[in-house]
Amino acid sequence: MSSEPVRRTGRPPSSRGGQRIPERLVDVARVLFAEKGFEGTSVADVVAAAGVAKGAMYHYFRSKDDLLREIYARVLRMQVERLEGFCSGAGPVAERVHGAAADVVVTTIENLESTTIFFRSLHQLGEASREQVRRERRRYHELFRGMVREGQADGVFRGDVGADLAVDFFFGAVHHLPTWWRPEGRPAPHEVGRTFADLFLDGLRATAR
Repeated sequence: MSSEPVRRTGRPPSSRGGQRIPERLVDVARVLFAEKGFEGTSVADVVAAAGVAKGAMYHYFRSKDDLLREIYARVLRMQVERLEGFCSGAGPVAERVHGAAADVVVTTIENLESTTIFFRSLHQLGEASREQVRRERRRYHELFRGMVREGQADGVFRGDVGADLAVDFFFGAVHHLPTWWRPEGRPAPHEVGRTFADLFLDGLRATAR
């Protein structure tokens, strides 16, 4: 899966304050997109706030689209890496699915600003950028779905509900998190993750009916 920032040829600009320029640009863009919206933020705004020249930005990112995609892509890369750990784990499949289900909820909440900004502005990306994101998200869902199918093949999970439908049902709830979860007066991320995972596993278990 390739969603690394686009690098131009030549020597890269130096970092400042211990943070590399690509990461600083993405962090600044995330803040500006949250405050002003994607449409209301210009490349000039981003480079000014990051304290770099416009040429430095274009060394790593071709456009504002690339910055928006990278805001979400770095969250997704982290989630895929964590999911691969659950997929390759040695524990029972039900425990691994539960752990993965709780983890994606927690990491989504912990990165809620990034995911909210991205999905709010997704329609403004070019088709090529949208398709790249879809491919990356499909890989995550395919890995997750593979564990559900493993449980079905082992007889741990019910077989009368397709893995595709079960996974789509679960991620529909996960993708809805930005519409209601707030840090004030809401359950803690790990509590939400555990509850989502419990409900998902209760519906999957072969003894649930």
